[in-house]
Amino acid sequence: MQQQTITLKDEERTRCEIWTRVMGYHRPVTSFNPGKQSEYRERQVFVESKTR
Repeated sequence: MQQQTITLKDEERTRCEIWTRVMGYHRPVTSFNPGKQSEYRERQVFVESKTR
């Protein structure tokens, strides 16, 4: 069986909306003002290790 490759143009793609939790509510990042969007991009993800 041969595998097909599908190629899409940018205008054919479905836009992916990113949501995040802010102040207890889930909101789309696109609804943030420019300052809050910049702050969101600068966030760093971390994993807290277990204590003994």
